[in-house]
Amino acid sequence: MIRRTEIIMGMPITVEIVDSVHDSLLEKVFAYFTDVDQRFSTYKADSEINALNKGLIKPAALSADMLEVLEIAEKTKLETDGYFDIRNPSGNLDPSGIVKGWAIRNAASLLQGRGVKDFLLEAGGDIQCGGKTSTGENWKIGIRNPFNEREIIKAITPRGHGVATSGTSARGQHIYNPRRANCPIEDIVSLTVIGPDVLEADRFATAAFAMGRSGIHFIDKCPGLEGYLVDAKGIATLTRGFGAFVTA
Repeated sequence: MIRRTEIIMGMPITVEIVDSVHDSLLEKVFAYFTDVDQRFSTYKADSEINALNKGLIKPAALSADMLEVLEIAEKTKLETDGYFDIRNPSGNLDPSGIVKGWAIRNAASLLQGRGVKDFLLEAGGDIQCGGKTSTGENWKIGIRNPFNEREIIKAITPRGHGVATSGTSARGQHIYNPRRANCPIEDIVSLTVIGPDVLEADRFATAAFAMGRSGIHFIDKCPGLEGYLVDAKGIATLTRGFGAFVTA
């Protein structure tokens, strides 16, 4: 088993592989995340997304990766009635609400393409895992208390599904309601979504959080998605099928 954590994309990224693999595969995974960061970071002056926002690159010259992410973003905007919108109040495109899950999903595909069956990928709290742990058990994921990061308030077994959490406890008010852009989201503090893969979980977690308290009801109506919301008073609301993933 090998396990390594590096700071990329402004957050800790952990790769754990149970199968016997060469270290070079681990290097390829981290190199992939570094490339994604270079292309999509709004904090890097020479990134492709910043070039697009500055008008330095025409849409026809965009990379295949950028076109794919923009297409997924537009699809998500339509599926969420506009609550997912990568165009921020300043008018610039910021795909960070979708890139993390997209990159984790692709990194998982990279591992699986090399024959890896038992693994866990985690970036900034979003997770994709497959197979079993080194002890032959299902992977267990803890949902942290948004008011006390040392406390786990719920443990789940994704069983190959993706997990993503959106909230304000770690990064403050970084998600906004596009219909009320100047009003911070204060009625909820975290929303965890379980989806078919981490990209699906991530994009819908972001959109549902932007909806505020009604976001958990939106997730409950979406086939293949389950959610766990914690409001500003510390009260949790679960979708009807979330309990199937809960472990003792």
